[in-house]
Amino acid sequence: MNQQPDPAVSSAAFSAAIAQYRVPAVRHLAWMCRAPQLIGPAVRFDLSGYLPGDLEGRLGAWDKAPETGPAVLTEKPAQRLGKYFENLYHCLLGDLLGWEILLSNQPVRGNGITLGELDFIVRNPVDQAVEHHEIAVKFYLGCTAAQPGNTRTAPLWYGPNAHDRLDLKSQRLISHQSRLTERPETRNLLDALNLPVPVRTGVFMPGYLFYPVSQQLPSPQGVAPNHLRGEWLGIDDFDRMNRSGTLAETLRGQWVPLVKPHWLGAWRQDAPPDSRDAEQALEMVRATGAPRLFAVLEYDSEQGFWREHNRVFVVPASWPDAPA
Repeated sequence: MNQQPDPAVSSAAFSAAIAQYRVPAVRHLAWMCRAPQLIGPAVRFDLSGYLPGDLEGRLGAWDKAPETGPAVLTEKPAQRLGKYFENLYHCLLGDLLGWEILLSNQPVRGNGITLGELDFIVRNPVDQAVEHHEIAVKFYLGCTAAQPGNTRTAPLWYGPNAHDRLDLKSQRLISHQSRLTERPETRNLLDALNLPVPVRTGVFMPGYLFYPVSQQLPSPQGVAPNHLRGEWLGIDDFDRMNRSGTLAETLRGQWVPLVKPHWLGAWRQDAPPDSRDAEQALEMVRATGAPRLFAVLEYDSEQGFWREHNRVFVVPASWPDAPA
């Protein structure tokens, strides 16, 4: 397996702790509360100082009786992962932590042009300060492959859609989205809504970084060393390793394709994995050229269910196909 620096908390151990929750939305909330972020500390909103001491008890109660909790626990998840993540963040701040949410998903316009969108304007109950939070959940794959016009050898971190890149997304969050409240158009909007200008801004961006199976890469600067990790490989490499038997040695476990919103960790299931599901998903990578995310499962005999201990992206031979 690709050897990376030993993180303070391994992704496998993290997943084991999160997988105790049966209800997917509760499991995803637990993941959001504990997942390290992919954004630098200068702009990061750190949840850890605000989590209640009885967090596991509260989540456990919702897990046992989700109908007694917020609607997001039982309603059909939003089709878009970003929207579902926003709904969970609203629940996390408002219902779990007791913050007052003053505004969410508010476009800011000027001269007929949309300048951006305020994700959340909230009131911090500790000191009553109004804050502006920008949020995102991201999955990036490290790659040193040469791109047209790109001669750099340092790795770039691409999303499954290679038009998305960690460095570009981080820069936009830092230089544009998190500074939106400094614009006069935003301040006029807040004044019209009778809302104060936020005194603090923070970015909340948990996620995973996926390292190539066959290559060691340094972690990107600014990302916590205990960030959540997975691995990735091309479909051609998958087929070659599968034929030679080295795939089973490198990535041990039963593979299950993950469908959004279950990209949020950690996957668990009671029934044994059906290998045909993974085979069909792999065939879709070959046929459509679309990357697919898989959870690699192991059986937890103590708990009596299958749970994720690793995750793997399989990408087409042409990936990444976006210009750098």
